[in-house]
Amino acid sequence: MRFNVSSQLNYHVKFPSTLILNIQAQMSSAQYVVEEKLTTNPQVNYEEFYLEAGSSRFIRLQTGNAQTLEICYSATVDCSTELVPAKGAPPVSIAEMDRSAIPYLFPSRYVQSDRLSKLAWDLFGKINDPYQKVVAIDDWIHSNIEYALGSTDSQTSAYDTVVERRGVCRDFAHLGIAFCRALNIPARYFSGYAYQLNPPDFHALFECYVAGQWLLFDSTRLAPLNGLVRIGTGRDAADAALASIFGGVQGAGVKVDCQLASGETFTPLFRNQLRSQGIAQNSGDSSANG
Repeated sequence: MRFNVSSQLNYHVKFPSTLILNIQAQMSSAQYVVEEKLTTNPQVNYEEFYLEAGSSRFIRLQTGNAQTLEICYSATVDCSTELVPAKGAPPVSIAEMDRSAIPYLFPSRYVQSDRLSKLAWDLFGKINDPYQKVVAIDDWIHSNIEYALGSTDSQTSAYDTVVERRGVCRDFAHLGIAFCRALNIPARYFSGYAYQLNPPDFHALFECYVAGQWLLFDSTRLAPLNGLVRIGTGRDAADAALASIFGGVQGAGVKVDCQLASGETFTPLFRNQLRSQGIAQNSGDSSANG
């Protein structure tokens, strides 16, 4: 499936500063960037870098003497998803688990899985099937957490979300990750462009390592799982922040768009349609392949 994605970020700059951005589509075995363009107004210096092979793509940008800054990114991206038989797959012990999945078992900045361990086991511990366990987590979050724009901020954690019982897509994703890790299921954060998301914005969800694959879950139910273009992957939003600011810069607006490319037809696929199957969009790392 081919998508046209774009984003525009606007800033007010008080003094020369540095931005580290994560807005470009990832390149992986499941996602091919056909063409892309990044421009700034005014023109400033920037460089692209990776933290490791096959990972998120970052831009380090120097604002120079600009007082206002507009950053525009657009791309045409081919994405592929795979339906994976998941229900009934046996649990994978930590002793046998792919080593690259192990870091996604540990608590992280926004995901205090250790503090939510008792709640997770009380709610989901009696479910033996790993896939059904994650489905139950996904359903519980959707039913018990209110989706409320502007209700949280960049400091809100998974623990806060349980207490406050409301949040945005980032908070839903962090809570899903926390519950999974508390139950010894590796889970990670996914940020991306999302087709049919209304209103258009960057979107966040979570992936769990089940049945030898990283399977996608979106507890908000706001976007079809086969309409995603991956940007960032990480332990939580700290690893996949869309913009990290070092200096005197203030956001002045964001515009995001994701559309089908010309000639494409699309049948949306949501988690409640999958039944005994999961949906995977491999990021190209070894753990995604089991």
